[in-house]
Amino acid sequence: MWKQQLVETDRGTFEVFVKGSGEPLCITHLCTEFDENGYDFAEQFIHHFQVFLVNVKEAGNSSKVESEEELSMQETVKDLEALREQLAIESWAFAGNSTGGMLGLTYAVHFPNSLTKMLVGGAAASNDYKDHPDSIYSSEHESFTKVQNILETMNTLEVQTEEKVKAEKEWTLLSLFRPDLYTYYYGATSNGAQLVPKRLNYYISKELPNYCVRQSLHDVQVPTYIYCGQFDTQCPVQYSQEIFNRLPNSALYIFQESNHVPYLEEKPRFYDLVIDFEQLAS
Repeated sequence: MWKQQLVETDRGTFEVFVKGSGEPLCITHLCTEFDENGYDFAEQFIHHFQVFLVNVKEAGNSSKVESEEELSMQETVKDLEALREQLAIESWAFAGNSTGGMLGLTYAVHFPNSLTKMLVGGAAASNDYKDHPDSIYSSEHESFTKVQNILETMNTLEVQTEEKVKAEKEWTLLSLFRPDLYTYYYGATSNGAQLVPKRLNYYISKELPNYCVRQSLHDVQVPTYIYCGQFDTQCPVQYSQEIFNRLPNSALYIFQESNHVPYLEEKPRFYDLVIDFEQLAS
């Protein structure tokens, strides 16, 4: 189990779950909340880092927002900074998958001196990914209508109903290279991650239409490992390649038998990446 901390900052109270030992590593996600069962992505790092798994505002027992702008990436990275300072951590590493990775890019743009290094996966530097024909968010994709129905269900229901659980599973199945291995990947995990409808809705309706950090990445010197599944159907691999091309101090790992969650789909190779990341000099 992960150890819970409630940390008071000048930007609100944040619920943090801590596990592991080593260099401090911040892990979070823009639209997800966690509990003492942790997060299957974060579990991959606990033998090499002291992981701080953060519930952002509106997630778990963290503070609620007073205005919807507080749900934005730019305000969220300010929250992470306030948390880091309150924890008396001079600087820390950051790792994030999907919108967690996009949040990491935003963090590096605004507060590069607070990050020792960064791991960004299944992400993009702009909103262009949603229009790529290989993305399930594109109207050209065969699963587009199904995905829109799934998102509507997840955005509407505030509680864990049977309908919402079914929708989340269908979304996950579309994000696996081998959907037939869903039970193998998730059946034995104690994953405590759940979507936060309020944050997901804000991301889709307000943040995503304007999201772009492309031009800012050239100035970011934070050592970064970028990874992506070759068959990622959320943020196609081209967008990780673009991040790599724009970040001057980066390396790119492509998982050849993965979709959106290489940390489960190719766990042994992902573990090798974690070891490389631990050894990455800041």
